[in-house]
Amino acid sequence: MIESAYEAGFSGFHLHRVLEKNGVKNLVVHAAGLEVAVGDRVKTDKRDSLKIATQLEAGRLKGIHVPSEEREEKRALTRLRDTLVKDRIMTANRIKALLQQHGLISPTAKKKVCSNWIESLKELPMREGIRYALDQLVEIWQQLTTRIKGVEAKMAQQAVEDGPLEIIYRSTPGIGAIGARILANEVEEMSYFENERQLFSYTGLTPSEHSSGGHVRKGHISRQGKAVIRKVLVLAAWQAIRKDPSLKAIYDRISIRAGGKKAIRPLSKLMRRAKA
Repeated sequence: MIESAYEAGFSGFHLHRVLEKNGVKNLVVHAAGLEVAVGDRVKTDKRDSLKIATQLEAGRLKGIHVPSEEREEKRALTRLRDTLVKDRIMTANRIKALLQQHGLISPTAKKKVCSNWIESLKELPMREGIRYALDQLVEIWQQLTTRIKGVEAKMAQQAVEDGPLEIIYRSTPGIGAIGARILANEVEEMSYFENERQLFSYTGLTPSEHSSGGHVRKGHISRQGKAVIRKVLVLAAWQAIRKDPSLKAIYDRISIRAGGKKAIRPLSKLMRRAKA
């Protein structure tokens, strides 16, 4: 049997499925999971290919989870929303930058860009060229808002289709409709994780470790998992400590010595464990 492997990346899983259908046993591997020799700082496609082939032959490669085509199709929707939201934030920042540049709002203004605020800009007196530029940016912001609402309507249909899985994620305090869709599409039902350690590694919430001899020092979280999952879990944790006294007690205890931002991460892992 022919065996092959390639790094996860822009090519996605289409190539993997084509290889599997044609009788090739293929692995999709995470770049961070490849063994790298100490001092090896040279990275080229040829060297990477040889490294993958060598480790594959030795049986030292472990493939990542490959989602079903149906789940990957659903992921496309939540990832599209994330892209549109980022584009809208960028457009909102451009609107505020334009107004600040011409002294129409304070440089320290913290006003959130929303439909009501956008409407109020019509009352601001400004020169014709600035008004034209502002109107173009406002139109882009409004179009993105409309598209985001359309995507969220499709996501609501997904939630109905997922049924029990949606109910499980929504049962966690702090996880709403958007967060539940992201977790359902990115993490699924978690049956492919062998243990909690794999789950935490996937989310990137596992702390880095620098140990030598008898000394063990934990560092910042690895951030090797998907950022969108961490974002959902951290936001959910902030909401959960307002509703769950036991979680609030854990947060208060850790925050005294580590600070609020560091204290919220272990709670994110606790919430993840509750669903595992």
